[in-house]
Amino acid sequence: MTNTQRHVDHALAYPEPPASPLWHRHGAKARPLTDAQKRRNRELLELAQRKPRTRAA
Repeated sequence: MTNTQRHVDHALAYPEPPASPLWHRHGAKARPLTDAQKRRNRELLELAQRKPRTRAA
């Protein structure tokens, strides 16, 4: 006799607990970056990519 239903582990069938409220932001959303801030970030990124890495002491 064959069993056509899959074996289900009912210990794993419970729903996940709700996400922590700390994971959700309340209040004002972040402001978009200005063009000057974006340009500065690009410059710093390029500089960091060119600069050789130093080991921490």
